[in-house]
Amino acid sequence: MPQRKRIEDYGFIGNMRTAALVDRDASVDWLCLPRFDSDACCAAILGDHDNGYWKIWPSDAIRSTTRRYRGETLVLETVAETDSGQVAIIDFMPLARENDSVLDVVRIVEGRKGRVEMHHDAAFRFGYGHIAPWINKHDSGATVVAGPDGIRLETPIPLESRKDTSLLTASFCVQEGERIPFVLTWYRSFCDAPPSRDAEQALYETEQWWQEWSSRCEIDDQYREPVIRSLLVLKGLTHIETGGMVGAATTSLPEKIGGSFNWDYRYTWLRDSTFTLYALLTSGYTSEALAWRQWLLRAVAGDPGKLQPLYGLAGERRIYQHDIEWLAGFRGNGPVRIGNDAYRQQQLDIYGEVMDALHLGRLHDIEPDEDLWAIQCQLIDYLEAHWQEKGMSLWEHRDEPQYYTHSKVMAWVAVDRAIKSVEEFGLEGDIEHWKELRQRIHDEVCEKGFNKQLNSFVQYYGADTLDASLLLIPQVGFLPVDDPRMLGTIEAIQQHLVRDDFVYRFQSREKEQQNLSNGEGAFLVCCFWLVDTLVLLDRCDDAQALFDKLLSVRNDLGLLSEEYHPVHKCLLGNFPQAFSHVGLINSAHNLSRGKQGQRGPAQERGEE
Repeated sequence: MPQRKRIEDYGFIGNMRTAALVDRDASVDWLCLPRFDSDACCAAILGDHDNGYWKIWPSDAIRSTTRRYRGETLVLETVAETDSGQVAIIDFMPLARENDSVLDVVRIVEGRKGRVEMHHDAAFRFGYGHIAPWINKHDSGATVVAGPDGIRLETPIPLESRKDTSLLTASFCVQEGERIPFVLTWYRSFCDAPPSRDAEQALYETEQWWQEWSSRCEIDDQYREPVIRSLLVLKGLTHIETGGMVGAATTSLPEKIGGSFNWDYRYTWLRDSTFTLYALLTSGYTSEALAWRQWLLRAVAGDPGKLQPLYGLAGERRIYQHDIEWLAGFRGNGPVRIGNDAYRQQQLDIYGEVMDALHLGRLHDIEPDEDLWAIQCQLIDYLEAHWQEKGMSLWEHRDEPQYYTHSKVMAWVAVDRAIKSVEEFGLEGDIEHWKELRQRIHDEVCEKGFNKQLNSFVQYYGADTLDASLLLIPQVGFLPVDDPRMLGTIEAIQQHLVRDDFVYRFQSREKEQQNLSNGEGAFLVCCFWLVDTLVLLDRCDDAQALFDKLLSVRNDLGLLSEEYHPVHKCLLGNFPQAFSHVGLINSAHNLSRGKQGQRGPAQERGEE
């Protein structure tokens, strides 16, 4: 893998079952089939070409390249120009067939000018780049099989098979006006091969579907481009059957330069629930919000004491973590991890996030569920018995549990939303008892979570360190944004956690503070939380300036990862990151509302 590749070099295509990453040179370097969390058959992004890739590119020297999404879709177009002509590679995933055991990836090579010599290389390596398949060539292409996985690659271009490398190669030329298709179809190897798919018809249907979906977006024209691109990312990361949304399409893209903060994000987090619902509902996507809420209800059903921070796409509970030894990691930054042991953690904040999300659904008249209130009451009963315990941070530290201030604030949110459900929707509950519990939690947080010497709330009880999650205190309605304690907290965060306008999650270790060229980057969703805070303070000009700066660190396709490193000026972390794009969408809506003097999310969801 050439060392020049960066996270921002990749584009994203998907079909709401899985996704692929395509680099600037039209190489598919990450592809998991048939599901987001399935084994990768192209894993070069985490290793090298021996771990699987699929590249179609001019053979001659390149004069220039450009790329874009074709309209408001997930159809990616990469254009390369050589001395002899210009060619476009159009990459997309058609919507899945009715049979979920069949998935397609389509690539169309289109001659734009002159005549361009092209080269095709495909090395499919199953089991995250570990297993070389058996290859059988035929008149219309080749079939690749390893264990339960079968791939059929169909093209009018004759393919050559190099037995020593299991590489499918081809050399061909494309002239102006000519279009040459390559259709990859995954199927279960023990089943009959599915019917072929027409590339041009699939392109037309895919573009039409995405354009129609995008047309439903409700947002001011000023913010439409970044918001609709972010919504397309969220839709592309959502499984069409289960309604679950993965945190990102990838695993183990490093959060820290030279470190081991590499995690698998191809799962679904309860933490994201309210933020995601708000982004979908305010953008006009009620059916998607309903599907997300239904996923949420299925995940939390059962024993409330066994609520997990994250689940599999269909609500699977066990997500065992292990390392992949044969992959060196992105640009040599290992280890590569599959699974995520954070599912074992107790994070008390998730009870507040779930209750807040369900309350938000009621406020937006999402179709009620007859079991919903009973589940919520069970969650409150459990939380009442356990809210004073230590737990893990929403950032999923792997160190000792603490009394995290954010977790206690979210416990308050859970009880507050239960009270408001009784008051506003006529549901049955012991409201006086809950009000007393809410006040006890509030009093404890204000006493133990606030550091008078720092004039700020702190990361956990007794600490002298800050945490960007404290910016959420006014947004969830715990305290007004102009409360002196909150103003002190905002000032402290801006002084200690902000570098070059970018917000870090929490205070770095002393060594990392002295040398910002190392360590993890600024957490992008935290930067958007600061935008939202500035809007609440009626500082919309400052909020807009920060929002514009955050937009400038997107890659050329409008995509964000988890973090941005202000010194190295590069994206870090898994990609594209749902939480970052959710933050972008919500900040755009909050800015739009703030400029019009309208109510924002804190007032809407329950600010006192």
